[in-house]
Amino acid sequence: MKQTIDKEFWDNKYEANKTGWDIGYVSTPIKEYIDQVDNKELRILIPGAGNSYEAEYFHNQGFNNVTVVDISEQPLKNIKIRIPSFPSLNLLYQDFFDLKGEFDIIIEQTFFCALDPTLRQDYVNKIHDLLSEQGKLVGLMFDAPLNTEHPPFGGKKKDYKTLFEPKFNLKTIELAYNSIKSRAGKEVFVNFIKK
Repeated sequence: MKQTIDKEFWDNKYEANKTGWDIGYVSTPIKEYIDQVDNKELRILIPGAGNSYEAEYFHNQGFNNVTVVDISEQPLKNIKIRIPSFPSLNLLYQDFFDLKGEFDIIIEQTFFCALDPTLRQDYVNKIHDLLSEQGKLVGLMFDAPLNTEHPPFGGKKKDYKTLFEPKFNLKTIELAYNSIKSRAGKEVFVNFIKK
């Protein structure tokens, strides 16, 4: 049977408030990337977004076409409470792999490492399908072993190159110089452009 995202696992995490990955604000590398993006009309997707402080930051900077998708409903409710002006239609309670649409930028922030490694090729294919021509996957991936039995699953920079290169031009894949202290030396910043 094909592995899927475990909705119950994530619902239980939010219900028990066991969200150690949630730093409570937009991560520095993504904030600094966002600060360089001028086109406020870009269609931006944040998959597996959780409480998505990235979406909040985009919204507060005037980006008006940001979509958040999560398999757990609680973080989407949290976003709506925190940001009442965020468009409800752009808070999608569904499985990322069932998502339809086209986006100019997809932000990667802890979603890839939350997926069982058996889903990684499916992730690459789905990201490619959802991006517009010359669309970008931008964000952070772990360059550390982490866990093998449960999220967050780690990874290695060299493996990401092998995985993504067939469908993306790897503009940037380098150790993040501006990670938060607890993740310093463990994150690679990626900027991959759809082929």
